[in-house]
Formats: sequence, structure tokens, C-alpha cells
Amino acid sequence: MRLGVLDIGSNTVHLLIVDAHAGAAPLPAWKSKIALRLAEHLEPDGSIDADAAERLVDFIREAQLTAEDLGAAEFLAFATSAIREAPNGARVLADVRDRTGVEVEVLSGSDEARLTFLAVRRWFGWSAGRLLVLDIGGGSLELAAGDDEEPEVAVSVPLGAGRLTREFLGANPPSSDDVREVRRIARASLGSVVGRLLRSGDPRISVATSKTFRQLARIAGAAPSSEGFHVRRTLSRDDLRTWVPKLADMSTAERSRLPGVSESRAPQLLAGAIVAEAAMDLLGVDEVEIGPWALREGVILRRIDSMEP
Repeated sequence: MRLGVLDIGSNTVHLLIVDAHAGAAPLPAWKSKIALRLAEHLEPDGSIDADAAERLVDFIREAQLTAEDLGAAEFLAFATSAIREAPNGARVLADVRDRTGVEVEVLSGSDEARLTFLAVRRWFGWSAGRLLVLDIGGGSLELAAGDDEEPEVAVSVPLGAGRLTREFLGANPPSSDDVREVRRIARASLGSVVGRLLRSGDPRISVATSKTFRQLARIAGAAPSSEGFHVRRTLSRDDLRTWVPKLADMSTAERSRLPGVSESRAPQLLAGAIVAEAAMDLLGVDEVEIGPWALREGVILRRIDSMEP
């Protein structure tokens, strides 16, 4: 079956067309995206503004046509923290449904953590043993741990790189006091949940997913994306200790010139690095593997699993 999958995130809306079959890995056939940045188009009460809502409808219509043209038999759409937390999120999605016919599933934070964990488990396999999975998004950080495909612990905390950048790191470059405040908030928020992950047992492998982790690994010396999915990439806690102060001293323009860092993501890279370092520090993780599969693949795998044999 060919599936169209639409991922409405805090930063970007992604369309992925995949060939999906039970018992096989989903094979990407097409992808496109728009940097909608829903979390930056908020009214004073946190509602998504009319311009962003209209652009979302337009992109979904375009995505539908693309999926149809490419032979997709089914179109799945899901949304994460930007829609989940907006006071008018339900109204925005009702308008999407009325004008496009697309029913968007709103994932909870724990849903995100569980589905990302599923994707990581399938990629690394049973031989990986007990897994710890970390994913930094635009609005939240998801963490999950377990031995099976369903994690024993799956939590979400409001430590997204975009969120922290908007709220605390607006200066370019930020002040040392602002950087310290983000560090304090990250560690306090993580301190409330890491005990659940630590009590569940030590992981054999710790895996990090998301664009933020991939870019941090790249600036620390990991292979570029052009070398493919199957090249091993890692990020160490020592790498982060080196890079956090460097990133804090850089302007956004300087960060955007680092290898693998896009101009649109450069403003958020410092916040992501602070959160990544805090998570690895409090969880006692010296090194993470960079996993190529994450939430989108988890959604696809869940759908494949539900197919009739």
C-alpha cells in the first residue's frame, strides 16, 4: 500500500509518501515540507493566528493532490504540541476537516514518545536490548525506555528547542543570564521525570532522534546525511559540554554556517544543545546513537501493523 503521511509539527509540516507492506520496512517515495512555524504564529492567548491556519489549509490541500498524483491509497495526518496546546487547536483542525476532508489526529506527548520508541525499536531490532530514547522537538522533549516494542515509561516535558528559544533566548547572541536560566529550567523539568526512567533499569543502548540531535551530532563530527541512513552516527556528552558554550557565544548567522545546520534551525540549536546536555547528564548517558527513524516512521509502522494479513 502506498501511504501519504502528513506530520504537523511545531516548526515544520512534512509530507511523506511511502510504500508500506506488512513485514517490510516502509520505503520513502516522496517528501516535501513547509516551514510553517505554527508555534511562532500565536495570539496573546496562545491561539494560532488566522494567517498560519490559512497556510496550513493550503498546504494540506497541496499535500492531498500530491498524494493522489503519486498513487497513495490512504492519507494519514497527525499533529503534535503546537496544535495540542493552542486554545483554538480543535477549531483549526475542524476548519481543516470541513475544507479539505482531512481528519487530523492530535497526538498526546506520551503518544509521541511511544510511537518514536516503536520506530527506534524496529530500526535497531531486538538485539539492541533495553533502549532509552530521547527526541527533542520544537515544543517538547519526549523520553521513553523499555525492553519491548511498547515502552515501560513514556513521558513528555515542555522542553522543545523552539519553545525555549522563543521564551528565553531572543537576544542574538543571548546573554549569559538567559543561557543559565534555560539550563536551570531544563534541569528542573527533567529532574521531575528522570527518576521514573532510571528506576526502570539501565539501557543497553541510548538513542536520540530528531533534527536537533542530528545537527548537534553533525557539528560534533558525525557523517553528513548524504552518506545515508546506515552510517553509524553518535553524539557524546563531552561533545555537548564543548559545544554548548561555543553555541552560546555565536550569533544565529554564525551557527547557520556550521556543517549541517540550516538557516531556519540555527536559532534553536543552542536551546536544543542545552536540553540534550541536561538530559544526558541527569540520565547518566555518556553517548547516544543517532537514530534515523522517529515519530513519522512510528505512525507508519502502527498503520502497517493494523493492516489485514
